[in-house]
Amino acid sequence: MEAALERASLHNAWFDRDNCLFALQHWAECLTQEQLQRWLSAYSFEGKTPKRVALILAGNIPMVGFHDLLCVILSGNKAVVKLSSHDTVLLPFIVQELTEIAPEMEEFISFTQERLTDFEAVIATGSNNTARYFEYYFTGKPHIIRKNRNSVAILTGKETSKELYRLGEDIFRYFGLGCRSVSKLFVPRDYDFAPFFEAIYPYHTLLDHQKYINNYDYNKAVYLMSLCPLLENGFLLLKEDEKYASPIATLFYERYDDLTILSRRLEKERELLQCVVGSKEIPEAIPFGQTQVPSLTDYADGVDTLAFLNSIN
Repeated sequence: MEAALERASLHNAWFDRDNCLFALQHWAECLTQEQLQRWLSAYSFEGKTPKRVALILAGNIPMVGFHDLLCVILSGNKAVVKLSSHDTVLLPFIVQELTEIAPEMEEFISFTQERLTDFEAVIATGSNNTARYFEYYFTGKPHIIRKNRNSVAILTGKETSKELYRLGEDIFRYFGLGCRSVSKLFVPRDYDFAPFFEAIYPYHTLLDHQKYINNYDYNKAVYLMSLCPLLENGFLLLKEDEKYASPIATLFYERYDDLTILSRRLEKERELLQCVVGSKEIPEAIPFGQTQVPSLTDYADGVDTLAFLNSIN
């Protein structure tokens, strides 16, 4: 494990030890017999002939494709995994450990870097651009094609410092590179950012990470040369912007006047969003600090992967 963690970090500097251990610990807490049985009890896979399912994985955060792999093998199918070039260490390591414990699993999981040809269904994750190619290439196969999504937080101004600190976990975990990472804030028209900056100050240790601080310095220079108004605290830039996807070390924000109108807007744009974070006042919002610890039933893009796999004939 120590060697795998070191190799993962050397291969991709964004995969530092802390974030890799966080991902592994999260999965360790999810994969209990009780939780697995409760999750799978809603499905029946008996009598199904195993299908070869191609998995084209993203590489933005450590082991981001593990849930898809888990769904394929638990549904009795065979996974043909095409790894992202950014995440080539941890998942093969975990699979190696799994097959040492249960050698019969070896025939259900294979890795390839070749062109995918022999498969009966596909789950592919990529950008909006690559999704268009996936849609064309896999048009004749059952498929799930995932595109870019972002997560947002809605603040009301009534949040406690503890809630704002937890929001920092949603923003900074994995350096903000995940689709469940909060990339934008919605704040009231007269919102005061001082309590927010004070609450997230403990995350200033991000300054110890060279790639993060390089992005911070670069984005700050670009915005300043463009005369963009900014708020910042030395390790996070706040820029008022209508877009959802913000650069590394930058958080977009937008002011609102009516929470009900904002909720309606986000409902209309739900295809662009992975998570909406907020207090109990916000209907169906994920609590602060919980975006990076999804449960087994939190399917990416809200598409039930097990139901999809069960539908393949």
